[in-house]
Amino acid sequence: MANVEQIQPKKGPSLVIQLAILLVMTGAAIGMGWVSGGYLKQGETPVPVPAAPENAGTAEKPGEAGKAAAGPTLAQLAPITTNLASPSDVWIRLEASVLYDAPQPPEVTEQIQQDLLAFVRTIKLHQIEGASGYQHLKADLDERAALRSGGHVKQVLVRTMLLE
Repeated sequence: MANVEQIQPKKGPSLVIQLAILLVMTGAAIGMGWVSGGYLKQGETPVPVPAAPENAGTAEKPGEAGKAAAGPTLAQLAPITTNLASPSDVWIRLEASVLYDAPQPPEVTEQIQQDLLAFVRTIKLHQIEGASGYQHLKADLDERAALRSGGHVKQVLVRTMLLE
């Protein structure tokens, strides 16, 4: 016959100890989430909410409207359609817009469009594959546009990018 002590399974920690460990681990997870959230929140700066102007109910004169719109400006670039450097039978169509810090003359937008066209012609297909390839392409477009505009371009917004 088998010994009774050998057949019975060994008991683990009691239910109270298991609940205490679960509670401690839950508290540690909440604490770590709180600390990491506070750390990530440090880099953000609150956006000031503009106060309503005192003359909100009055109409502006037509000449004053241009002075008030001296903030960021969005300019649409002409669509870029060209073939890639390698393989040369792959075509790309890129529609983008440029975000300026202040209004710029249309000649600057045309120069940026021509510079981006020349750059896109040098791209190889393997350079823009995947998410990281797109991020590198976007960073290169931002950098070239900022250089061409003398630092007035804050961002190039890619609306569509189609490869065929």
